[in-house]
Amino acid sequence: FGIVMVRSATINTPGLEDLVQRQITVAVVGFVLLFVTAAVEYHLFGTAARVLYVLTLGVLALVSAIGLTQGGAQRWLEIGLPIQPSELAKLVVVITLARFLADRENHMRRLTTYLGAVLLLAIPVVLIYLQPDLGTALAIAFAGVVMLLVAGLPMVYVVLSGVVALLAAPVVWLSLEGYMRDRILLFLNPSANPDDFYNVNQALISIGNGGILGRGLFHGSQSQLHFLRVRHTDFIFSVVAEELGFIGAMFVLLLFLVLLLRLLRIADLARDTFGRLIVIGITSLIFFQMAVNIGMNLNLLPVTGKPLPLISYGGSSLLVFLIGIGLVQSIAIRFKKLEF
Repeated sequence: FGIVMVRSATINTPGLEDLVQRQITVAVVGFVLLFVTAAVEYHLFGTAARVLYVLTLGVLALVSAIGLTQGGAQRWLEIGLPIQPSELAKLVVVITLARFLADRENHMRRLTTYLGAVLLLAIPVVLIYLQPDLGTALAIAFAGVVMLLVAGLPMVYVVLSGVVALLAAPVVWLSLEGYMRDRILLFLNPSANPDDFYNVNQALISIGNGGILGRGLFHGSQSQLHFLRVRHTDFIFSVVAEELGFIGAMFVLLLFLVLLLRLLRIADLARDTFGRLIVIGITSLIFFQMAVNIGMNLNLLPVTGKPLPLISYGGSSLLVFLIGIGLVQSIAIRFKKLEF
């Protein structure tokens, strides 16, 4: 479905003709890695968690030093094709945090457990934020918080975290890149800068144009006439809504609902805390990106530049989510405890 929509969003667009073929190639590689990951006993990833975590931090630091700069952000490494290490960092942080919390499931009340978990989250989040990539940093932070809550973080630490976040808010606001602050202010007051609000407005027009049944695949006026920008990534949901209508948009939401419910079911069946927390982390990542992407298309949230999982164009994102689902499958097929 995602490849079809990327095709619709890029058809007859100079410079974007080869994106569909790239997405198909990544999807094929991703499905192979999905099955390979599912075949690997998931505890092996836990055993390698520390090494993976340190390597990931090293790669993120490398991005800051020699990374490719596109659109004012230094987020990519060129290895034949540009890859975005922050996407892979999402999975590595989930695995590492799951291992850390599972090893301390009987010591969740200890301050050292809380501080250790916060440190594990904070280092990659800060490195990714400095690229700057606020969306991915928030996604990892959100997944980490959900994992901590599911692991049984005492309410006193939840309150403490909330107080620290409030106190740090002014510092975070001042440290934001200018365009990040502009996006938030534009969301709060669209009339302040109608030119910058152009694409969000076009997205809303696209969604409204779709009606119940849509204008037909490859026949959206806003997308096919190129009024809607970055339509193959950030605003692909608007293309779906315009060309396939309310029914198509609901179909996408239904697909995500089924996926999320299945993930939660697997979390419930997981044979140990480590497996359950991994599934919760991956579920949180998918939910966060889905909610943020659709929310910004509907002007319910500020524009953050996060793709719609498994549907938007983006090789690194697609690859990581397919590997993540493979990891969940590894947990799903091993839900029974081994008996000797």
